[in-house]
Amino acid sequence: MAEGSIRVGVGGWSYEPWRKTFYPRDVPKTRELQYASRQLTTIEINSTVYRLQKPATFAKWRDETPDGFVFAVKAPRYCTVRSVLGEAGTAIERFIESGVGGLGAKLGPISWQFAPTKRYDAAEIEAFIGLLPREIGGRRVRHALEARHPSFMCTAFLDQLRRHDVAAVFADSDEYPSFADATTDFVYARLMRADATLEAGHSPAALDAYAKLARTWQQGGEPTEIAGVAPPGKKAGPRDVYFFFINGAKERAPAAAMALLSRLRAQDK
Repeated sequence: MAEGSIRVGVGGWSYEPWRKTFYPRDVPKTRELQYASRQLTTIEINSTVYRLQKPATFAKWRDETPDGFVFAVKAPRYCTVRSVLGEAGTAIERFIESGVGGLGAKLGPISWQFAPTKRYDAAEIEAFIGLLPREIGGRRVRHALEARHPSFMCTAFLDQLRRHDVAAVFADSDEYPSFADATTDFVYARLMRADATLEAGHSPAALDAYAKLARTWQQGGEPTEIAGVAPPGKKAGPRDVYFFFINGAKERAPAAAMALLSRLRAQDK
């Protein structure tokens, strides 16, 4: 069976403090994505949360990045921040038709982030998942749900995701629920514990722990170091893993991602 991949990146690529902590002086703003995509292996597009992009924009992003690079895309908030998720069909269609398929083979998971006040309702989530496209442009598309209310921390929600091959976003955070439970053939992790006083945002021990966690998921295992909703189950097949250093001391995110990638590459030698 083919081995899963581990991709590590950040959220977005245009952030003014990165002009001092990440981008070389000779890299203009117009070439930031070109540069970032050659240091990292994935980036979560977050501008899509606030406004629809144009097909030409997705195509431009595709063409500026190297072969093998993969984007994750955050879905618009008008799809997910609403009183009735099952009524998001038209909004989801508008998002898909905006041209996200233009990323082609570089389109990775789409992340759907719910409001922190949205409580778990099995029927509502079932209706919402039923609105998500299984293919875009003839390619299978993966979906990850980021639930931010504690009521989602239940086996019923995870069983629901498993039935539909949808991932629960793992948020390494004290503020939001952290789902360490894998529910499909990929894991989507958003790492939010950066410390601005550390050059890489995290201690060497913390980065080692992230590397171990990524390997465990990649190899089909369930981590024992962090608590899931359910006890670790039997080993599954290989998984693709997406790690995003996304919040906290954001100015340290690229350094954290590159430090983790360096550890993983050293293990592969």
